[in-house]
Amino acid sequence: MTYVRACSEAELSEDTPLRVVLEGVPVTLVRTEGEVYAINDVCSHANVSLSEGEVEDCAIECWLHGSRFDLRTGRPSGPPATQPVPVYPVKIEADAIHVDLNQES
Repeated sequence: MTYVRACSEAELSEDTPLRVVLEGVPVTLVRTEGEVYAINDVCSHANVSLSEGEVEDCAIECWLHGSRFDLRTGRPSGPPATQPVPVYPVKIEADAIHVDLNQES
């Protein structure tokens, strides 16, 4: 696994998505329910930024059409999205959040 530093822990607030670009890949980071998740920032339905959406019940909702994606699996919970978005492993080391872009789920 090759982890890339995404941000410091202090930059990530509870239930507030944070968009970062890692090695050219747009990623949304979310801290919720005591865990940190990394999910591709592009909605599979409308090609818009998921980081502008709301977080609730370990899911992020696309602001444009309301598709909800599970932060653990990337799977949509219902239409209009039918395709999942990639999620990435996260580790926290020395007060920094790191993401492995090579290990999509």
